[in-house]
Amino acid sequence: MQVEIYVALLIGVAALVVGAVVSGFICFKQGIKHRIKTAEAQFESAEKESARIIEEAGEKAEAMKKTALVEAKDEIYAMRTDAEKEISRLKADAEKELKERRGEISRSERRIAQKEENLDKKNDKMEKLEEQLHQKHKKADEKIAEAEQLKASQMDILERISGFTVDQAKDHLLRMLDTELNHEKALKISYYEQQLKDESDEKAREYIALAISRLAADTVSESAVSVVAIPNDEMKGRIIGREGRNIRALETLTGVDLIIDDTPEAITLSSFDQVRREIARISLERLIQDGRIHPARIEETVEKARKEIEVRIKQEGQRAVLETNVNGLNHELIKLIGRLKYRTSFRQNVLNHSIEVAHLAGIMASELGVDAALARRAGLLHDIGKALDHEIEGSHVQIGVDVCRKYKESPEVIHAIEAHHGDVECKTVIACLVQAADAISAARPGARSENYENYIKRLEKLEEICNSYSGVESSYAIQAGREVRIMVKPEQINDDDMKVLAHDIAKRIETEMDYPGQVKVNMIRESRAIDYAK
Repeated sequence: MQVEIYVALLIGVAALVVGAVVSGFICFKQGIKHRIKTAEAQFESAEKESARIIEEAGEKAEAMKKTALVEAKDEIYAMRTDAEKEISRLKADAEKELKERRGEISRSERRIAQKEENLDKKNDKMEKLEEQLHQKHKKADEKIAEAEQLKASQMDILERISGFTVDQAKDHLLRMLDTELNHEKALKISYYEQQLKDESDEKAREYIALAISRLAADTVSESAVSVVAIPNDEMKGRIIGREGRNIRALETLTGVDLIIDDTPEAITLSSFDQVRREIARISLERLIQDGRIHPARIEETVEKARKEIEVRIKQEGQRAVLETNVNGLNHELIKLIGRLKYRTSFRQNVLNHSIEVAHLAGIMASELGVDAALARRAGLLHDIGKALDHEIEGSHVQIGVDVCRKYKESPEVIHAIEAHHGDVECKTVIACLVQAADAISAARPGARSENYENYIKRLEKLEEICNSYSGVESSYAIQAGREVRIMVKPEQINDDDMKVLAHDIAKRIETEMDYPGQVKVNMIRESRAIDYAK
């Protein structure tokens, strides 16, 4: 029963749901239809509204078109009016400018006409002046001819009065002119010499004095002999040996002469080769100290001394290089520098001389602001050829140049070596400094001693040069050849000619002679008047 009730209720509920759904569908369908009708009505009204708007827009556009046409016509009219006004103004300006141009042209024509008139007047005046000038020229020619005649007559009168012909008068005038020119030349020489002395000599003296004062070197003359002390005179017999075999062996091995005379407790070694003399001296001292003196022992001792001298030569070269602060020298050049220890020039030790030249050149180079290291290098090597001049033929200058070129020395150093005795002209400051330093070192008091024959020849050559000039009466070399006094003939040489003659003699001495230091040319002219009271 209850189940039936439930089924009946379910059926009723289902019927209600179905009815509600159906009624909702019917209502929805009717709403859609209503909406469609409403939309259609709105569409029709929108079409009508759009047609109305389009019609209004056409009417407005037509009105605006008419308005724009009216405005354009007004603007065109205004522009045409402005253009006509501008054209009228331009025409007026052009007419005014044309009128002004015509006025200027008229004024220019009047000025040109006036100038032409003035030119015509000037031409007439010039013609008159030309005529007057022609007349003056004619009169001037006549006066010149008259003056020539007068000059000729005056020349004849002058020749008769003076006793000179024209050519003689010319010669006289030329002689007077030559005398005046000599006077002017003497004045010029005096002026330039004084100027050079004021400007250059003072500086040169300052630098040289500074270099000399900063370098205090010992100056000792070397000798060509060495003396070896012996304990007693009996040692002389042992050195001579039986039948002189010991002394012959020693002289043969060393090339040195042994002088054994009556001098007590001394033996003299004589040789101009200082290396050989030093080897002989060392060998003899060792033999005397050892006491065993025979040919075999002498040969052994001489060989040891020779090796010791070779080591000493190398050490002397290294000492010289370190003392002068010269770097980068070839080791063969260092050996050659050491050999200069046993080489002399006019009894001056060449190694000490080279070291002194290096220091002097370096000091002067520093004062002048040039390369001091290069100057010291060139100064140290300037006499390197003297280490080989006994072995190789040629002058020590050429030998030194060849050796330094072989060991790749710089061109500046080679040129300084080549020019330090004036064989070639100095082209660099370094070469001039080395030349000056070489002369300073050689000219130190007591540095060198010249043999008597060369000394006499140099003085005779100096006097011969001075006496070769016309007007020189006599000449005297004094102060060891550092000054020459020349007596001139006063009737041939006047005061002005003395200046020129002294200059010429000094230049010739510089060219033809070699001398240490400088030579003073002192020229003397005196006039004497002698009379006797009776």
